[in-house]
Amino acid sequence: MRERHASQAARRAREFEAFVAGAAGRLLHAATLLTAEGPDDNPRARRLLTLSLAHTYACWDRLRGEDPYDRTRQYLATRFARGAWHHYGAPGRSRPHPASPLAPLGPQERLIVVLMLYEGVAEEQTAALLGLSAERVRAVCHRATTTLLHRARGPAPAVPAAKAVPS
Repeated sequence: MRERHASQAARRAREFEAFVAGAAGRLLHAATLLTAEGPDDNPRARRLLTLSLAHTYACWDRLRGEDPYDRTRQYLATRFARGAWHHYGAPGRSRPHPASPLAPLGPQERLIVVLMLYEGVAEEQTAALLGLSAERVRAVCHRATTTLLHRARGPAPAVPAAKAVPS
C-alpha cells in the first residue's frame, strides 16, 4: 500500500515539475505585467506566481482533464484582483515600475489587458472570471488600449538640424 502511494506521489511530482518547466516562464511574464514591476525586479509577481502554482499543485489530482495552465492562470488573476483592487493606492503600496509597458494602467485595466490581449482569453470568459459584464470588460479593454496607444505616440522625437555642406 505504501509503495503504491509513494509511486503515485512520485508520478504526481514528475507531472507537476514538467508542467512548471513548460509554463512558469509565461506565467511569470503575465504576473510581471499584472504587477507592473520591472522584469528584473519582480518580487510581487514571483510571490503571486508561487501562490498560484502552490494552489495548482494542491488540487493537481482533482484536475481530471482540466488544463492546469488555465487553472493556474485563473487563480493568478483572481488572486491579483483580490489583492490589487482592494489595496490600490493605499499608503505603502508599491507603484508601477516606469519601465513596465502597462505602468499607466490601473490594476483592473492591466488585468483585463493581460487576460484578453496577452493570454488570449475570450471576452465572455474574462467577464465571468472577474464577475463583470461583457460590456464592462469591453469598455475597460478599449479604454486601456487607447491609453497605451496614445502614450506610445507622444511627442515626435527631435530631429537634429542638418549641417550645411560647404561647396
